[in-house]
Amino acid sequence: MAALIEAIEIKRKAYFEYENAPYNCLEVEVSKPTARGGQTLVRVKMRNLLTRAVFDRTFKAGEKFAEPDLVKVPATFLYADADGYHFMDQANFETLTLSADMLGDDRFLLVDNLEVQVQKYNGNPIAVQFPAHVELAVASCEGAVRGDTSSGSVTKLAVLETGMELRVPLFIKEGEKVKVHTETREFAGRA
Repeated sequence: MAALIEAIEIKRKAYFEYENAPYNCLEVEVSKPTARGGQTLVRVKMRNLLTRAVFDRTFKAGEKFAEPDLVKVPATFLYADADGYHFMDQANFETLTLSADMLGDDRFLLVDNLEVQVQKYNGNPIAVQFPAHVELAVASCEGAVRGDTSSGSVTKLAVLETGMELRVPLFIKEGEKVKVHTETREFAGRA
């Protein structure tokens, strides 16, 4: 039997099960009553890990949730095709496949042999957790135009090898590798 988590114990980035689906807490806010006899309420902004939908829910502090059967396995990205995105489990060399819907825009961060963590719920792969930064090559970018810096614009648009568009500093050229912050999708430096 999985341990139960009270709503008051839910912290940011915690995982819990609600209505038979796994959720990830994005933000949490506890409101304590000012009147005697009032109930403490916990407002949670949460993401359904199966549908990727984001909800705001308010729970009573004493409500209990089960811990989801989530397992993270180290994996390497292999390739993508019409069936989905294929990863190799590093422990047993099994192929794990996620659909484009499951990955969403995260698919633009995938390059060959990228090491990630694949999240499994009840034994089935449902999501990918990326390292803090990924290195991607610049496929094309706008040329720097004289006078850009005077208008305050010190970045230009670049298209990366995966098709992702990113604002990069003016000194970045085609063919260079750049680091992309996986959480914010922003330029993080040269690779």
